[in-house]
Amino acid sequence: MAKTSYKIAVIPGDGTGPEVIREALKVLNAAEKRHGFSLALTPYDLGAARYLKTGDILPGSVLEELRGFDAILLGAIGHPDITPGLLEKGILLEMRFALDLYINLRPVKLFPGVECPLKDKGPEHIDYVVVRENTGDVYTGAGGAMMRGTPQEVATQISLYSRPQVDRCLKYAFEYARKRNRKKTLALCGKTNVLTYVYEMWERAFHEMGKQGYPDIKREYYHVDAICMWMIKNPEWFDVIVTGNMFGDIITDLAAITQGGLGIAASGNLNPEGVSMFEPMGGSAPKYAGQNVINPLAAICAGGMMLETLGETDAARAVEEAVIWTTSNKVRNLGAGQMGYSTSEVGDLVAARVAG
Repeated sequence: MAKTSYKIAVIPGDGTGPEVIREALKVLNAAEKRHGFSLALTPYDLGAARYLKTGDILPGSVLEELRGFDAILLGAIGHPDITPGLLEKGILLEMRFALDLYINLRPVKLFPGVECPLKDKGPEHIDYVVVRENTGDVYTGAGGAMMRGTPQEVATQISLYSRPQVDRCLKYAFEYARKRNRKKTLALCGKTNVLTYVYEMWERAFHEMGKQGYPDIKREYYHVDAICMWMIKNPEWFDVIVTGNMFGDIITDLAAITQGGLGIAASGNLNPEGVSMFEPMGGSAPKYAGQNVINPLAAICAGGMMLETLGETDAARAVEEAVIWTTSNKVRNLGAGQMGYSTSEVGDLVAARVAG
């Protein structure tokens, strides 16, 4: 039985983040009224403005508060006046590791009406999910530099994985493929011919777990360079893809353009046993900030993913159906300033459809 009230932390963030979050909340409010639950929202001013004013990035007290929420809705982090990586590492990566958001879930779905750059591919061909391990790999910060700035400079960045990290990600992916119940196929994306330690462990764990616990799920393996080709040539092959952190970071951006671009791409950073965070993939897009021209559909879809994870499946379905109606009938070009509608007007269209 789903709860009737949920505590949601809202981090609008930087650039166009506040604009797209405004529209996501508009749609979520319509879903609340129609489907009989409530969202108790608590805003947080994490991001560039806070850092420039106070020097704070992510205070420990705020991080501790975030643990007590049912979910977190994030707009975007990043500002051109701040050293690249400072806020991203200090907020996004810090939250990812501290809250153990060990799954990045990326639905890749081409909605009807959305322009696709792939010849002869439509919504029936592009409908799969990438499960990206979210706490290991080169993102752990293991490595270092020496003799920086000299001709002998050396830098290392180590890909680091433990078997428990791999196993819990694979378990989530197998369970997701079973629950999705579409093709019941799980594809492992790796590079076993070169990364013979890390992805040998991934592949061995993949087949061991599949044989022992998921005989109903078909297993496939692709090298990362090959999967980049097949995601373009034959995206209809895929159902659920599971991969490590770095490869997942790369292939999900490739996947995003096949579904219409970052303006429609939403993601969830999940801790299935704790609080999870949901966000659009498009970033802060500062050059469009304050113009009311940015596409809010990715943020709206992220809100729908949040509802799904919270157990409000009917409301989540209503949000997706409203987005599909909007792309089918109103918004065909998803580019900023090219939608034919303002940011707030797109939010109004989706919210009105959710309200019924």
